[in-house]
Amino acid sequence: MSRSLFLSIVDAVKDHDYYFQRRSDGLGRMRLSSLQKVTAVFRMLAYGLPADATDEYIKIGESKATESMIKFYLAMGEIVAERYLRTPNANDIARLLYIGRNGSPTIILETIADYDLWIWHAYFGMSGTNNDINVLESSNFFSNLAQGTAPPAHYVIQGKEYNVGYYLADGIYPKWATIVQIIQQPQGRKKKYFAMKQEACRKDVERAFGVLQSRIAIVAGSARFWKKYVLHDIMSAFIIMHNMIIEENVIFMHQFKK
Repeated sequence: MSRSLFLSIVDAVKDHDYYFQRRSDGLGRMRLSSLQKVTAVFRMLAYGLPADATDEYIKIGESKATESMIKFYLAMGEIVAERYLRTPNANDIARLLYIGRNGSPTIILETIADYDLWIWHAYFGMSGTNNDINVLESSNFFSNLAQGTAPPAHYVIQGKEYNVGYYLADGIYPKWATIVQIIQQPQGRKKKYFAMKQEACRKDVERAFGVLQSRIAIVAGSARFWKKYVLHDIMSAFIIMHNMIIEENVIFMHQFKK
């Protein structure tokens, strides 16, 4: 993340929530600044640090660091979730179609990502109760899809028009018309070629997971918050920030090419 993007996030949460604005106490002494609070949050997210490990560097106590984390992800969800964690619109679909864009308890993340690693949809839940077979029953994206509510898509293949998008998935998913599953043991040149291309596209999601884990260490480490809704909001907050970084990188590349 660039310095300018980080500072813009600091300014956004400071303007949104009075908690992040620097104030004085009853004796007139200045309290923690917005930079201290947000930097503590980023260190916990990026390095997987516990809250009490930020005291020496940031000069912020454990309770304040934890409180800052909670306030931060709530602010991010309220400020920019509508833009950075949304269903693709008609323009987005057109761009995607023609350009491309250990035995321990775990929590799963279901995502839909494009070539640029922008995450369009994220569902977060407990494993066991939500696996590949029954995740569709509780995923809001596929719930809308089952009811015929889907992002607008229009494309032509071999002269035939299509108005519904397709999603690449593992063979364990149900046989829906909008889900293209892998071909088990493909035979023949056509099926082998299709399986190869599909596998290459499906790796975009795996790359997105890899980038999340390398960029934000808290994803790969043990969860330090017990409540599921807190973990959900933290996950949503850094997926939003991931998309903000992707957007910034794409803009930079376009400017660089010019």
